[in-house]
Amino acid sequence: MDKTERSYAGFIFLLFIASLIFGILSALAFLYPSWFKEHMPFQQLRPMHVSAVMFWLISAASFNIFLHNKRESRVNNNTNGIRNAAILLWVITIIIIYIHYTLNKFGGREYWEFPGWISILLLLSWCGFCYQYYQYWKHEKDKRPQYIIMWATGMLFFLLTFIEQNLWQISWFRQSFLQEMTVQWKANGSMVGAWNQMIYGLSFFLMVKISGNKKMAYDSKAIVFYFLGFTNLLFNWGHHIYNLPIYNWIRHVSYIISMTEWVLLINIIQNFRKTLEETRKYRHLITYRFIVASEFWVFLNLLLALFMSIPSVNRYTHGTHITVAHAMGTTIGINTMILLASFADLFGLENLKAQEKRTVSRGFYIIQASLLVFWFSLIAAGIFEGYQETYLGHKTYASVIPPVMTCMKLVLISGVGLLAGFIMMLGYFLRGIRHEYKPVTGT
Repeated sequence: MDKTERSYAGFIFLLFIASLIFGILSALAFLYPSWFKEHMPFQQLRPMHVSAVMFWLISAASFNIFLHNKRESRVNNNTNGIRNAAILLWVITIIIIYIHYTLNKFGGREYWEFPGWISILLLLSWCGFCYQYYQYWKHEKDKRPQYIIMWATGMLFFLLTFIEQNLWQISWFRQSFLQEMTVQWKANGSMVGAWNQMIYGLSFFLMVKISGNKKMAYDSKAIVFYFLGFTNLLFNWGHHIYNLPIYNWIRHVSYIISMTEWVLLINIIQNFRKTLEETRKYRHLITYRFIVASEFWVFLNLLLALFMSIPSVNRYTHGTHITVAHAMGTTIGINTMILLASFADLFGLENLKAQEKRTVSRGFYIIQASLLVFWFSLIAAGIFEGYQETYLGHKTYASVIPPVMTCMKLVLISGVGLLAGFIMMLGYFLRGIRHEYKPVTGT
């Protein structure tokens, strides 16, 4: 990695750390609002947490794509000037966003709660990222593996859905509340599909690299998975607008598409595990464990999503902490595990000393145990909310919140456990940014 890439990687991990810290502070502000009411209340901390998470996912995914492309491609890309300008603008824009958050100046819409004009800067920098990626794409003459196509699709459709998400800035879209909400939720749902294409493409790349089986990137199952993911990107937003007046078949088709993609991803990872030689597995053990962890969380989130897709159940769960559990299971359990697997491969964490690997392993298992408690606590909070609001008819915050607060205390404790687990391994990732770990001579 060159100096710009190392600096940018450090900034990306700063976003990751910020997302964890803001998450814990948000839980504290929710539980003990009197402590935070004058400085950094929950309504201020929440967008700080959400934005850090989203920028972590998007920045880390695109960074890993660029670096893997650079290392695997035989093309000499001479667009470093555009790349550096895009990175600088992206970083400065995120800093501007957090200055506005700190000064309590908000705007925008759900998940993008900064003033609308800042979106122009993000859009310009992402155009620079897309241009750089396209340089690798147009010069590559060989048949492209499926993960390359997934990366290209994800980057292009993040650009398109980001533009769509900002259509609210045109006054015509604000004339109807339902019209604006439909476009907003549809765009955000499709945007998830866009970064899933990038991140799932990384998991494909890693499985091909670890197994040494290049056919895996070209076979019929990989092609079917791509088109399922692409269909998901285009149509899975239907269940994001569940509470708006739409036809039921739109909701049901959207859920079926989304679930099918996950089922196929589980199948692909399982086949990868079955056919992987033991020597290759232990040669890439850290990366392998993160990929297997993502499979486990795909399975759990699939069960939860299937449960949530039942209309009579969704009536109780929609908008409760069960929705948050689904989002956190996907964000931390699936996407972050894949991204950390990719970073571990980039930085050569497999070449750590035995004692250092044991420390990383302890952190890994603490993360998985803490995330399980975190996830189930959010589900329990959502069950209490849905039962009281829908079945018992409690409508006031004071009558609904008492049992929820007990669950949220468990969320806070397990969140601290998550932070501790990540801290145990984070030092090795940060050292890997400065100098990639090389194989020890004679091993």
